[in-house]
Amino acid sequence: MVAVTLPSLSGEAKIGQVRFQEKCAVCHGKKADGKKGLGPPLVHKIYEPSHHGDGAFHLAALYGVRAHHWPFGDMPPIENVTEQDVAEIVVFVRALQRANGIN
Repeated sequence: MVAVTLPSLSGEAKIGQVRFQEKCAVCHGKKADGKKGLGPPLVHKIYEPSHHGDGAFHLAALYGVRAHHWPFGDMPPIENVTEQDVAEIVVFVRALQRANGIN
């Protein structure tokens, strides 16, 4: 849905990338670029740290979230995801965001 440049990733971000592929990519795309009809891009100004802090990602993954920015419907909680998984995923998403001008 959006063009995303994949940067060179730190070791920690690479771990997050693996977790993202396992838990999130089916709806949010392999590079957090979104999937039409399934899930929004996370590499988007709406998800910049000043608007959606890291805690928002934790809450959404663990408990789900009502649709409020996009017409994709509610996001269900992610099955078998841990706080550590989400922390690693956030490192990956934030690296993508920074590389694509979202700080």
